[in-house]
Amino acid sequence: MHPSTKQTGDIHIVDIRRIGDDDTLANASIRDEIGRGLDAPFNLKTLPTMLLYDERGLRLYDKITTDAPEYYPFSAEEEILREHAYDIVQLMHGRTDGIVHDEVVVELGAGSLRKTSHILRAASELVPKPSPIPPVTYFALDLEERELRRTLTELNMSEIGSALAGKVETMGLLGTYDSGLRFITDGGLPTFDEEEEEFHSPIQDREMSTRARNASSSSSDSTTAESDLTSPSSPAQPPVHLMFLGSSLGNFEPGEDAQFLRSFPLRPGSGDTLLLGLSHHTNPEDIEVAYNDPGGHTREFIMNGLKAAGNALGDPHLFDLDNWEYVNKYNEAERVHEAYYKCIRPHQIRIPQSNKGVQFLDGELVKIEISRKAGAYSESDIFRLFSKAQLRSILRWIDSTGRHSLFLLERPPFMFPLLPAPTADSDACGPLSVPSTDDWHDIWAAWDFVTLRMIPHTMLHQKPIDLRHICLFYLGHVPTFMDIHLSKLLKEPNTEPEEFKYIFERGIDPNVDDPTKCHDHSEVPQNDEDWPSLESILSFRLRARERLLKLYADISSGKIPMTRSVARVLFMTYEHEGLHLEVRVPSQRLVDDDSPALGCETSDTLLYMLIQRAGTGTIPPPDFSPPVWRSLAESWKHTSKPVSDTVVVDATTVTIGIDDIESEDEDPVKSHDVAGHTFGWDNESPKREVAVDAFRIAWRPITNGEFYEFYRRTVEGGNAGLGGAKEGKLAFPASWVMTDDGEIEVRTLYGPIPIRVAWDWPVLTSYNNLSVYARVKGGRIPTEPELRVFLDKFESGYEGGANTGFRNWHPVPATMGLDIDGGKGHNGGVWEWTSTVLDKHEGFVASSRYPGYTADFFDGAHNVVLGGSYATIPRIAERRSFRNWYQRNYPYAWIGARVVYDLE
Repeated sequence: MHPSTKQTGDIHIVDIRRIGDDDTLANASIRDEIGRGLDAPFNLKTLPTMLLYDERGLRLYDKITTDAPEYYPFSAEEEILREHAYDIVQLMHGRTDGIVHDEVVVELGAGSLRKTSHILRAASELVPKPSPIPPVTYFALDLEERELRRTLTELNMSEIGSALAGKVETMGLLGTYDSGLRFITDGGLPTFDEEEEEFHSPIQDREMSTRARNASSSSSDSTTAESDLTSPSSPAQPPVHLMFLGSSLGNFEPGEDAQFLRSFPLRPGSGDTLLLGLSHHTNPEDIEVAYNDPGGHTREFIMNGLKAAGNALGDPHLFDLDNWEYVNKYNEAERVHEAYYKCIRPHQIRIPQSNKGVQFLDGELVKIEISRKAGAYSESDIFRLFSKAQLRSILRWIDSTGRHSLFLLERPPFMFPLLPAPTADSDACGPLSVPSTDDWHDIWAAWDFVTLRMIPHTMLHQKPIDLRHICLFYLGHVPTFMDIHLSKLLKEPNTEPEEFKYIFERGIDPNVDDPTKCHDHSEVPQNDEDWPSLESILSFRLRARERLLKLYADISSGKIPMTRSVARVLFMTYEHEGLHLEVRVPSQRLVDDDSPALGCETSDTLLYMLIQRAGTGTIPPPDFSPPVWRSLAESWKHTSKPVSDTVVVDATTVTIGIDDIESEDEDPVKSHDVAGHTFGWDNESPKREVAVDAFRIAWRPITNGEFYEFYRRTVEGGNAGLGGAKEGKLAFPASWVMTDDGEIEVRTLYGPIPIRVAWDWPVLTSYNNLSVYARVKGGRIPTEPELRVFLDKFESGYEGGANTGFRNWHPVPATMGLDIDGGKGHNGGVWEWTSTVLDKHEGFVASSRYPGYTADFFDGAHNVVLGGSYATIPRIAERRSFRNWYQRNYPYAWIGARVVYDLE
């Protein structure tokens, strides 16, 4: 049934309650829901929370927000909006660079509109001048028509209403959350044309084309290189901005909150945003008084729910309020606030129509509301919520008490999910075991995004770093590596064209000190016209991927058994692709013979190369909201710092590595033991115990600001006091840029930015540079076991908000060392140097499938690094046994370090 339009004066309300059978059933069954809740045993009876929000309830709630200062969620959110509304609205339009005609703002559960008015005023200020048809339409969604009409009328009659005239049209949507979201998804959002006195929709007739465009842009199966895949994208349709304020999400059960957010119709790359309010970090006493204020406003609001229940059942006097009192408590174990009606006089009621009697005993509790909205969301909860809902945080604002946040969110074009916890009945695919087909599609989405959308055609035959291969090489190398290993595993021919394996087999990476020293590598064309075309490479990539997916299908059907050998190839080729997005990947010759080739590591991987041309060629990540550095810098400036710069870690024994013995792949029994098995590279095995003495270590890595001050003083002093050895001299970090006027900037994939913006980011530079800094500070770089102990104790991980997996496309300030969560946090999104030299350890056996992966680098020139950067896929960053390594003077990798001090 089509929605109906109700016009009352200047207020236009669209009735969407009857859209879809589900809404019809929901409206008709409120009496049934009450009846079922009251039919429960003693102390298990319930009433629907929705009863609290009838017309009178909404007014009573509004009174709470004005007359009960103890109810902090409203005042905290209003404070944020009052102080930051203009910044919020600007960031909402970061991708469109201003208001777009026909854009829409929809607020779910709009309420009194007092907080919303700050956003609407800020939006009107982005519109240069009034016009007969305002470019922005705001829809307030709520359940009660008269209350919706009242609040919209008051807004339009106010001073703010005058400011909105001709700039922002205000309208109402009458219905539930679900009907509102379905209405948006179905393309029903209307704008009103007063002259024609009819509704027209700015997004109707475009939904199918938009969905098709999104599917095309995110597809990993494209075989052509269309021009729009390698150019900056801009929203083709007006954006939709959703608002869900007041921490109302806390009224959902755990799990249902993420499912609800995931249903929001936010289109990747469209400029669509969600402004979400969440409360957090609140002590139980504050919560209890917030929901049972001394003035009795909350009590009146809750008790009105009994009147609403009587009205719904057909008898306004069914529940005698003299028989009840309001009680509440904060359930700290479940982190929920619970609201109850407590029976203070035994009595019985009879439900109209059914005439069924319900007995209430003295002291019996009837639950009316369970709310996680007050202080329930920890930092880990928030990041888990956003990951499950496929949402990315653009920016966060926190109120002055630290109890409430507003998040501006978007749905990115790709996102890595949380790693699932292994279960007893897990199959072979697991978080650290065999990658699933979903894992492959996730990594392909990321790989295709970087290779096809961030490298313009003009850069394909360029070398952002000298003495490396051209960019085009990497588009062919990754699928070729996978195809070669599949052919060896399955004993099948290589995918055509076979000559690709000779061109794309192996990268190049000369020694840092002597570029004439380099390992054996593929012979590649010397002229641009002799390279395979991009189209032929993408076609090959598609066939190689189809071959891989066929292997999964054959495993699923039982045609090919899932053995350790099969699983290892799937693991190895998956992580190879993830590693090539960012970090160095040791090379190996697989063509003609199986012997490892000696030398140093392969060529720099894509993002390390692309950042060198950011601002002068590389396309900034399209379809992700670009950072507004001014707002981010202001936000970072006010973030909390540790009370102490360091922490003492007690002496302990730490486990290094895992037991993934590759020779067991051929064992008749163990070769089939795949489910739940953790795979790793050869240097991760076997598991070993290492004793670690007590030490004192910095909570956070050395920052750009700290290193800048040190570098400036040292260079001005002529490197005095650093010694004469080459390792004692400071080099200008490759992650910095010196401008023509002598200012220092920091490289990002969006182009260089002033160092003051990145002041608190971890500095990215060589081990030699950072070890000099540490030594002058009276410390040193930690050993691998020391850093492993520290990270095990204080690293929050991807689930807890670590800056890995492309949550951001740049580092951020570290968060470790705060009282919250016992000091747990993240390091800002960088790998970390250790002073441990990569060397053969007891029990080490080189991989038979990839012999040179580690063994080629036991040369004393490489140090172990741990962790992961902002571009490291979670599967690698979360495996604590994973070890990376680089030459100590290597300048381009995204590695930082923290200082450790020996205890006297």
